[in-house]
Amino acid sequence: MKNSTLSDADYNLYRLLAQTRTMLSRVREKELYRYGILARHAAALQAIQAIGDKATPAEVSRWLCREPHTISSLLVRMEEKDLIKKTKDLDKRNLVRITLTEKGLRAYERTTERKSIHELLSSLSKKEQQRLMALLEKLRSKAMGKLGIEYRIPYDLNGQGAEEADS
Repeated sequence: MKNSTLSDADYNLYRLLAQTRTMLSRVREKELYRYGILARHAAALQAIQAIGDKATPAEVSRWLCREPHTISSLLVRMEEKDLIKKTKDLDKRNLVRITLTEKGLRAYERTTERKSIHELLSSLSKKEQQRLMALLEKLRSKAMGKLGIEYRIPYDLNGQGAEEADS
């Protein structure tokens, strides 16, 4: 009997992407561990900081490509750790705004070091990084289309926003 998994090039590429993401994440988690910061907290802190005054659970969910209930649970735990503060919007009472606390801001600042990320990605030239970015964006956009997700997820490469980097 033939092993169809090993002969399925698309699946093998998918598996390689998944394994690579897992390994990259583990290296990043190891780096953040010395600060006592979980990678998922670091990602949320970075999203909240980038979004600024308009940070809401829904917006953080969009930025992190996570389900709203997953982000809601994450934000509860982060609030318990005094990393964030949730406040009701004065204009729209059913809307919750999220801000970083002093402790959260200090934690965020530690996450901006990112030595492991720079070290890992330095194995690619700038041109290879830009090509990889374009290819991953293409795959992500196709997956988002399959899921019926229409919003743009921001990123920054060499000081460019998503709209500029696409050109």
